[in-house]
Amino acid sequence: MTYAPYQILGADRPSRWLVTCDHAANTVPDFVGGGSLGLPESEMARHIAYDPGAAGVTRFLAEALDGPAVLSNFSRLVIDPNRGEDDPTLLMKLYDGTIIPGNRHAGAAERTARLDRCYRPYHGAVAGLVAARADRVYLSIHSFTPQLKGRPPRPWQIGVLYAADERLSAALLARLRAEPDLCVGANEPYGGHLPGDAVDRHAIAQGLPNVLIELRNDLIATEDQQRAWASRLAPILTQALAETGL
Repeated sequence: MTYAPYQILGADRPSRWLVTCDHAANTVPDFVGGGSLGLPESEMARHIAYDPGAAGVTRFLAEALDGPAVLSNFSRLVIDPNRGEDDPTLLMKLYDGTIIPGNRHAGAAERTARLDRCYRPYHGAVAGLVAARADRVYLSIHSFTPQLKGRPPRPWQIGVLYAADERLSAALLARLRAEPDLCVGANEPYGGHLPGDAVDRHAIAQGLPNVLIELRNDLIATEDQQRAWASRLAPILTQALAETGL
């Protein structure tokens, strides 16, 4: 079977919403180290390789919002689609205490090959769906680990990330903070966006309403949990967007 660096679901769905998942998979294509970065399966199952649970939430949420979804099909350790092409962390050699053997000696030629065969096709697919309608709303789904090595536990169940454009994120934060059982982070566990990252590239640069949601990955470990979060978030997102008048 020919390797595909991304998957599109529901391309013809009528909603304005486009749901993306930059770190959907921990796949290492055969053309990268014969399909291995030199890490054991236990490491490739960690958050360093992908965003556990995020792909399922993306699928269910796109269905609930009746919009298309684009999911990556390569590990963030192969090359990180949520970084600009000139970002020094595009191809990680050390992440959360783990050395990535397959990246230690990866030079310019290897970087270009991964860009051409993984990163650029994925972004081309996202750009195509963004361009399909002028009123697109961009929603990026990620997950985060409950605790980094040597760091304190992260209390948030969900985080909303934003930078230059707070139109949708502010309304979403207000809605989520009205939920009595949620610990909600604003630009937590990470701050805002990076220049050239996926939201910056496809939404902020186009002036589109956008938001990035981070879910703690222990809360979306099963299909039932993923479906439950999608079902909960879809009406909240719909209401938040309506309140903005965008």
